[in-house]
Amino acid sequence: MTRRSSAGANIGTGAAVIGAAGALTFAYASLVERNAFTLRRVTAPVLAPSSEPITVLHISDLHMAPWQTRKQAWLRSLAALRPDVVINTGDNLGHEHGIDGIRAGLSVFEGIPGAFVHGSNDYYGPSFKNPLRYFAGPSHTPKQPTTLDTGALERFFTEELGWLDLNNAVGSLDVRDTRLDLFGVDDPHRRFDRLDTLTALIDERLDAETLTTDDPALAHTVTVGVMHAPYQRVLDAFVTQGADIIFAGHTHGGQVCVPGFGALVTNCDIPRDQVKGLSIWRHALRSAYLNVSAGLGTSIYAPVRFACRPEATLLTMLPRRSVV
Repeated sequence: MTRRSSAGANIGTGAAVIGAAGALTFAYASLVERNAFTLRRVTAPVLAPSSEPITVLHISDLHMAPWQTRKQAWLRSLAALRPDVVINTGDNLGHEHGIDGIRAGLSVFEGIPGAFVHGSNDYYGPSFKNPLRYFAGPSHTPKQPTTLDTGALERFFTEELGWLDLNNAVGSLDVRDTRLDLFGVDDPHRRFDRLDTLTALIDERLDAETLTTDDPALAHTVTVGVMHAPYQRVLDAFVTQGADIIFAGHTHGGQVCVPGFGALVTNCDIPRDQVKGLSIWRHALRSAYLNVSAGLGTSIYAPVRFACRPEATLLTMLPRRSVV
Protein backbone atom coordinates (compact mmCIF):
# COMPACT_ATOMS: atom_id res chain seq x y z
CA MET A 1 0.00 0.00 0.00
CA THR A 2 2.85 2.36 0.83
CA ARG A 3 4.61 1.58 -2.44
CA ARG A 4 1.46 2.32 -4.46
CA SER A 5 0.95 5.62 -2.66
CA SER A 6 4.59 6.54 -3.27
CA ALA A 7 4.28 5.75 -7.00
CA GLY A 8 1.07 7.72 -7.23
CA ALA A 9 2.68 10.66 -5.49
CA ASN A 10 5.60 10.57 -7.92
CA ILE A 11 3.24 10.57 -10.91
CA GLY A 12 1.29 13.43 -9.43
CA THR A 13 4.47 15.39 -8.78
CA GLY A 14 5.68 14.77 -12.32
CA ALA A 15 2.39 15.91 -13.79
CA ALA A 16 2.48 19.04 -11.65
CA VAL A 17 6.02 19.83 -12.79
CA ILE A 18 5.10 19.34 -16.45
CA GLY A 19 2.00 21.47 -16.01
CA ALA A 20 3.96 24.22 -14.31
CA ALA A 21 6.64 24.14 -17.04
CA GLY A 22 3.95 24.36 -19.70
CA ALA A 23 2.31 27.31 -17.98
CA LEU A 24 5.63 29.13 -17.63
CA THR A 25 6.47 28.48 -21.29
CA PHE A 26 3.11 29.82 -22.42
CA ALA A 27 3.48 32.86 -20.19
CA TYR A 28 6.94 33.57 -21.63
CA ALA A 29 5.74 33.06 -25.22
CA SER A 30 2.67 35.27 -24.82
CA LEU A 31 3.91 37.99 -22.48
CA VAL A 32 7.65 38.25 -23.09
CA GLU A 33 8.87 36.98 -26.45
CA ARG A 34 5.81 38.16 -28.38
CA ASN A 35 6.82 41.72 -27.45
CA ALA A 36 10.60 41.26 -27.70
CA PHE A 37 10.91 43.18 -30.96
CA THR A 38 14.30 42.88 -32.62
CA LEU A 39 16.09 44.35 -35.62
CA ARG A 40 17.94 41.93 -37.86
CA ARG A 41 20.75 43.38 -39.99
CA VAL A 42 21.90 41.67 -43.18
CA THR A 43 23.74 42.61 -46.37
CA ALA A 44 23.26 41.57 -49.99
CA PRO A 45 25.80 42.40 -52.74
CA VAL A 46 23.40 43.23 -55.59
CA LEU A 47 24.51 46.73 -56.69
CA ALA A 48 26.87 47.73 -59.45
CA PRO A 49 30.53 47.83 -58.27
CA SER A 50 30.69 51.63 -58.13
CA SER A 51 27.32 52.17 -56.43
CA GLU A 52 26.64 53.67 -53.02
CA PRO A 53 25.09 51.25 -50.46
CA ILE A 54 21.30 51.40 -50.11
CA THR A 55 19.52 50.56 -46.85
CA VAL A 56 16.13 48.86 -47.03
CA LEU A 57 13.85 48.57 -44.01
CA HIS A 58 11.78 45.42 -44.49
CA ILE A 59 8.64 45.19 -42.34
CA SER A 60 5.96 42.55 -42.51
CA ASP A 61 3.04 40.85 -40.78
CA LEU A 62 2.23 43.59 -38.28
CA HIS A 63 -1.26 42.13 -37.67
CA MET A 64 -1.98 45.42 -35.98
CA ALA A 65 -4.72 45.99 -33.42
CA PRO A 66 -5.36 49.55 -32.20
CA TRP A 67 -4.39 48.81 -28.59
CA GLN A 68 -0.91 47.46 -29.44
CA THR A 69 0.89 50.66 -28.46
CA ARG A 70 4.20 48.94 -27.64
CA LYS A 71 4.47 47.64 -31.18
CA GLN A 72 3.50 51.03 -32.59
CA ALA A 73 6.15 52.81 -30.52
CA TRP A 74 8.83 50.34 -31.61
CA LEU A 75 7.90 50.87 -35.26
CA ARG A 76 8.21 54.63 -34.84
CA SER A 77 11.69 54.15 -33.34
CA LEU A 78 12.85 52.56 -36.61
CA ALA A 79 12.66 55.94 -38.32
CA ALA A 80 15.90 56.79 -36.51
CA LEU A 81 17.63 54.29 -38.82
CA ARG A 82 16.95 56.72 -41.70
CA PRO A 83 16.43 53.94 -44.27
CA ASP A 84 16.65 54.81 -47.94
CA VAL A 85 13.65 52.61 -48.80
CA VAL A 86 10.86 50.83 -46.90
CA ILE A 87 9.48 47.52 -48.20
CA ASN A 88 6.23 46.28 -46.60
CA THR A 89 5.25 42.69 -47.43
CA GLY A 90 1.70 42.66 -46.13
CA ASP A 91 -0.64 41.41 -43.41
CA ASN A 92 -0.65 44.85 -41.80
CA LEU A 93 -4.14 44.62 -40.31
CA GLY A 94 -5.13 42.39 -37.42
CA HIS A 95 -8.40 43.99 -36.36
CA GLU A 96 -11.26 45.89 -37.99
CA HIS A 97 -9.81 49.10 -36.51
CA GLY A 98 -6.20 48.10 -37.18
CA ILE A 99 -5.69 51.05 -39.53
CA ASP A 100 -5.58 53.31 -36.46
CA GLY A 101 -2.56 51.44 -35.14
CA ILE A 102 -0.94 51.39 -38.58
CA ARG A 103 -1.19 55.17 -38.77
CA ALA A 104 0.24 55.51 -35.26
CA GLY A 105 3.21 53.27 -36.09
CA LEU A 106 4.05 54.20 -39.67
CA SER A 107 3.20 57.88 -40.18
CA VAL A 108 6.81 58.77 -39.31
CA PHE A 109 7.90 57.23 -42.62
CA GLU A 110 6.09 59.84 -44.71
CA GLY A 111 8.39 61.01 -47.48
CA ILE A 112 10.69 57.97 -47.35
CA PRO A 113 10.38 56.00 -50.62
CA GLY A 114 8.62 52.69 -50.19
CA ALA A 115 6.52 49.94 -51.71
CA PHE A 116 3.95 47.46 -50.44
CA VAL A 117 1.90 44.39 -51.27
CA HIS A 118 -1.06 42.86 -49.49
CA GLY A 119 -1.46 39.70 -47.48
CA SER A 120 -4.83 38.06 -46.88
CA ASN A 121 -5.12 39.80 -43.50
CA ASP A 122 -5.22 43.13 -45.30
CA TYR A 123 -8.56 41.95 -46.71
CA TYR A 124 -10.00 39.67 -44.03
CA GLY A 125 -10.05 39.89 -40.25
CA PRO A 126 -8.53 37.16 -38.08
CA SER A 127 -10.54 34.26 -36.72
CA PHE A 128 -9.83 31.45 -34.28
CA LYS A 129 -8.10 28.44 -35.82
CA ASN A 130 -7.02 25.15 -34.29
CA PRO A 131 -3.20 25.48 -34.39
CA LEU A 132 -2.84 21.76 -35.07
CA ARG A 133 -4.43 22.30 -38.50
CA TYR A 134 -1.27 24.03 -39.69
CA PHE A 135 0.45 20.63 -39.65
CA ALA A 136 -2.04 19.48 -42.30
CA GLY A 137 -1.06 22.25 -44.72
CA PRO A 138 -1.48 25.98 -45.36
CA SER A 139 -4.40 27.74 -43.68
CA HIS A 140 -7.69 28.57 -45.42
CA THR A 141 -9.94 31.62 -45.38
CA PRO A 142 -13.01 31.18 -43.13
CA LYS A 143 -16.33 30.71 -44.92
CA GLN A 144 -17.65 34.03 -43.60
CA PRO A 145 -14.60 36.23 -42.93
CA THR A 146 -14.76 39.76 -41.55
CA THR A 147 -13.98 42.19 -44.36
CA LEU A 148 -11.42 44.87 -43.49
CA ASP A 149 -11.04 48.40 -44.88
CA THR A 150 -8.36 47.62 -47.46
CA GLY A 151 -9.10 50.86 -49.29
CA ALA A 152 -8.20 52.98 -46.24
CA LEU A 153 -4.92 51.07 -45.89
CA GLU A 154 -4.07 51.62 -49.56
CA ARG A 155 -4.88 55.33 -49.38
CA PHE A 156 -2.68 55.74 -46.33
CA PHE A 157 0.25 54.00 -48.00
CA THR A 158 -0.05 55.65 -51.43
CA GLU A 159 -1.44 59.13 -50.69
CA GLU A 160 0.02 59.89 -47.27
CA LEU A 161 3.28 57.95 -47.25
CA GLY A 162 3.86 58.07 -51.00
CA TRP A 163 4.60 54.35 -51.37
CA LEU A 164 4.25 52.29 -54.54
CA ASP A 165 1.39 49.79 -54.74
CA LEU A 166 2.97 46.63 -56.18
CA ASN A 167 -0.09 44.36 -56.03
CA ASN A 168 0.20 42.70 -59.46
CA ALA A 169 2.02 45.83 -60.57
CA VAL A 170 5.42 47.29 -61.43
CA GLY A 171 7.17 50.50 -60.43
CA SER A 172 10.57 52.08 -60.02
CA LEU A 173 12.49 54.19 -57.51
CA ASP A 174 15.66 56.19 -58.00
CA VAL A 175 17.84 55.90 -54.90
CA ARG A 176 21.45 57.11 -54.58
CA ASP A 177 22.00 57.04 -58.36
CA THR A 178 20.67 53.49 -58.58
CA ARG A 179 17.36 52.64 -60.17
CA LEU A 180 15.30 50.02 -58.38
CA ASP A 181 12.98 48.28 -60.84
CA LEU A 182 10.31 46.75 -58.63
CA PHE A 183 7.54 44.29 -59.36
CA GLY A 184 5.15 42.49 -57.04
CA VAL A 185 2.05 40.38 -56.69
CA ASP A 186 -1.04 40.36 -54.54
CA ASP A 187 -1.23 37.60 -51.92
CA PRO A 188 -0.22 34.19 -53.36
CA HIS A 189 -1.62 32.45 -50.25
CA ARG A 190 -5.14 33.26 -51.44
CA ARG A 191 -4.22 32.92 -55.13
CA PHE A 192 -4.68 36.66 -55.65
CA ASP A 193 -1.43 36.82 -57.62
CA ARG A 194 -1.66 37.34 -61.38
CA LEU A 195 1.67 36.21 -62.76
CA ASP A 196 0.41 36.47 -66.35
CA THR A 197 -0.53 40.12 -65.83
CA LEU A 198 2.78 40.81 -64.12
CA THR A 199 4.75 39.26 -66.97
CA ALA A 200 2.91 41.44 -69.48
CA LEU A 201 3.61 44.58 -67.42
CA ILE A 202 7.31 43.74 -67.16
CA ASP A 203 7.50 43.13 -70.91
CA GLU A 204 5.73 46.45 -71.58
CA ARG A 205 8.19 48.26 -69.36
CA LEU A 206 11.15 46.73 -71.18
CA ASP A 207 9.62 47.54 -74.58
CA ALA A 208 9.04 51.16 -73.55
CA GLU A 209 12.67 51.64 -72.55
CA THR A 210 15.62 51.86 -74.88
CA LEU A 211 18.06 50.03 -72.67
CA THR A 212 21.07 48.52 -74.37
CA THR A 213 24.25 46.99 -73.08
CA ASP A 214 25.90 50.37 -73.71
CA ASP A 215 23.34 52.32 -71.69
CA PRO A 216 25.05 53.43 -68.42
CA ALA A 217 21.69 53.32 -66.63
CA LEU A 218 21.54 49.55 -67.14
CA ALA A 219 24.63 48.97 -65.02
CA HIS A 220 23.01 50.78 -62.09
CA THR A 221 19.64 49.03 -62.13
CA VAL A 222 18.61 46.43 -59.57
CA THR A 223 15.47 44.34 -60.05
CA VAL A 224 13.46 43.78 -56.86
CA GLY A 225 10.58 41.34 -56.42
CA VAL A 226 8.02 41.79 -53.63
CA MET A 227 5.40 39.28 -52.42
CA HIS A 228 3.61 38.34 -49.22
CA ALA A 229 3.60 34.54 -49.13
CA PRO A 230 6.76 32.91 -50.55
CA TYR A 231 5.25 30.05 -52.53
CA GLN A 232 7.71 28.24 -54.75
CA ARG A 233 5.74 28.84 -57.97
CA VAL A 234 5.95 32.61 -57.42
CA LEU A 235 9.58 32.55 -56.31
CA ASP A 236 10.48 30.60 -59.45
CA ALA A 237 8.57 33.07 -61.61
CA PHE A 238 10.31 36.03 -59.97
CA VAL A 239 13.74 34.52 -60.62
CA THR A 240 12.73 33.86 -64.24
CA GLN A 241 11.69 37.52 -64.54
CA GLY A 242 15.19 38.57 -63.52
CA ALA A 243 14.83 39.49 -59.85
CA ASP A 244 18.14 40.20 -58.16
CA ILE A 245 16.57 40.21 -54.70
CA ILE A 246 13.13 39.16 -53.40
CA PHE A 247 11.32 40.27 -50.25
CA ALA A 248 8.57 38.18 -48.60
CA GLY A 249 6.81 37.60 -45.29
CA HIS A 250 3.80 35.50 -44.23
CA THR A 251 5.58 32.61 -42.47
CA HIS A 252 6.10 34.33 -39.08
CA GLY A 253 9.36 32.36 -39.11
CA GLY A 254 7.30 29.41 -37.90
CA GLN A 255 6.10 31.51 -34.91
CA VAL A 256 6.54 28.60 -32.50
CA CYS A 257 9.92 26.95 -33.04
CA VAL A 258 11.98 24.24 -31.37
CA PRO A 259 15.45 25.42 -30.26
CA GLY A 260 18.08 23.60 -32.29
CA PHE A 261 15.49 22.39 -34.81
CA GLY A 262 13.68 25.50 -36.01
CA ALA A 263 10.23 26.00 -37.46
CA LEU A 264 7.67 23.22 -37.26
CA VAL A 265 5.45 24.69 -39.98
CA THR A 266 5.79 27.34 -42.71
CA ASN A 267 2.13 27.87 -43.76
CA CYS A 268 3.23 27.58 -47.40
CA ASP A 269 5.51 25.30 -49.42
CA ILE A 270 8.84 27.04 -48.82
CA PRO A 271 11.49 24.73 -47.29
CA ARG A 272 11.76 25.03 -43.51
CA ASP A 273 15.40 26.10 -43.67
CA GLN A 274 14.34 29.21 -45.63
CA VAL A 275 11.36 30.11 -43.47
CA LYS A 276 13.05 33.31 -42.28
CA GLY A 277 16.18 35.32 -42.91
CA LEU A 278 18.38 35.87 -45.95
CA SER A 279 19.08 32.97 -48.31
CA ILE A 280 19.50 32.21 -52.00
CA TRP A 281 16.59 31.02 -54.15
CA ARG A 282 17.70 29.08 -57.24
CA HIS A 283 15.63 28.19 -60.28
CA ALA A 284 16.52 27.17 -63.85
CA LEU A 285 20.22 27.98 -63.54
CA ARG A 286 19.45 31.43 -62.15
CA SER A 287 19.30 32.72 -58.58
CA ALA A 288 18.23 35.66 -56.43
CA TYR A 289 18.69 36.72 -52.84
CA LEU A 290 15.58 36.01 -50.79
CA ASN A 291 14.76 37.78 -47.53
CA VAL A 292 11.82 36.31 -45.63
CA SER A 293 10.76 38.33 -42.62
CA ALA A 294 9.56 36.54 -39.50
CA GLY A 295 7.25 39.51 -39.03
CA LEU A 296 6.32 41.67 -36.08
CA GLY A 297 2.90 40.39 -35.09
CA THR A 298 0.62 37.45 -34.49
CA SER A 299 -3.07 36.83 -34.81
CA ILE A 300 -4.97 38.20 -31.80
CA TYR A 301 -6.28 34.64 -31.43
CA ALA A 302 -2.78 33.12 -31.22
CA PRO A 303 -0.70 35.73 -29.37
CA VAL A 304 2.42 33.64 -28.78
CA ARG A 305 5.94 33.36 -30.13
CA PHE A 306 8.56 30.91 -28.98
CA ALA A 307 12.20 30.73 -30.13
CA CYS A 308 11.18 33.11 -32.92
CA ARG A 309 11.27 36.75 -31.89
CA PRO A 310 9.21 39.35 -33.78
CA GLU A 311 11.46 41.23 -36.15
CA ALA A 312 12.06 43.85 -38.77
CA THR A 313 15.07 43.74 -41.09
CA LEU A 314 17.54 46.41 -42.11
CA LEU A 315 18.99 45.02 -45.32
CA THR A 316 21.91 46.90 -46.83
CA MET A 317 22.38 46.48 -50.56
CA LEU A 318 26.10 46.53 -51.26
CA PRO A 319 28.11 46.72 -54.50
CA ARG A 320 29.00 43.46 -56.16
CA ARG A 321 32.66 42.68 -56.44
CA SER A 322 34.21 43.75 -59.70
CA VAL A 323 34.92 40.90 -62.12
CA VAL A 324 38.59 40.96 -63.07
